[in-house]
Amino acid sequence: MEKEMSFLDHLEELRWHLIRSIASILVFAIAAFLSKGLIWDTIILGPSKTDFWTYRFMCRMGDLIGSNVMCIEDLPFIIQSRQMTGQFTMHILSSLVIGLLCAFPYTFWEMWRFIRPGLYDTEQSLSRGATFFVSLLFLSGVLFGYFIVSPLSINFLANYQVAPSILNEFDIISYVTTISTLVVASGLMFQLPIVVYFLSKAGLVTPELMKAYRRHAIIVILLISAIITPPDPITQVLIAFPLLFLYQISIYISGMVLRKSEALAKEDS
Repeated sequence: MEKEMSFLDHLEELRWHLIRSIASILVFAIAAFLSKGLIWDTIILGPSKTDFWTYRFMCRMGDLIGSNVMCIEDLPFIIQSRQMTGQFTMHILSSLVIGLLCAFPYTFWEMWRFIRPGLYDTEQSLSRGATFFVSLLFLSGVLFGYFIVSPLSINFLANYQVAPSILNEFDIISYVTTISTLVVASGLMFQLPIVVYFLSKAGLVTPELMKAYRRHAIIVILLISAIITPPDPITQVLIAFPLLFLYQISIYISGMVLRKSEALAKEDS
């Protein structure tokens, strides 16, 4: 039988989990900082170039349907650094963001190792594989945000003008902040099934409730897609479809949790 830990023992245990998590983030951040050419020229500035993978793929899809409307031939903007410390500050910030993204699976695993012993045996068995699924969904969201949301948003914002005499000259801080926000937000947005799972476990969400508000959810998802994408239906569908799919999967997950909870309640009665 394991000895029950005191409050101070729990704090000490949490401290070491946090130290290892922060250390993993710093390791990846330092590696990203030292790989300036790859990180900046290829990854961060990639969506600002017309030869980016997403733009080339869209052009090939346009060729298949016999239209060049999907080809991105020009991104009419330049990126400037208007502050003396702008480039150095963004180099550090981008390295930290990449370190956080790369270390996320390990960081979550460390936090889960701290939380998991406090769960009941049934809760531990039901949450088996949590690290894998959370990491998979997060990394899928990051890739979706980087290869889909970011380039489409950049293309829209670069070509949007309120007057022809106004040139788009984006500051490097604005550019990096926008890319980072879109990528991280997409990674978190893809955690919807996990959030629904735990809310269903707590009895706050049911499949009937999600089905009742499905039309509202579809409208919200379509509005989000229309805001962050250019005004054409193809790209809006590309954004909306994964979110609608995740919502539908979340309904199934909520139903699965409800059925298991009812089965356990019958066994205890």
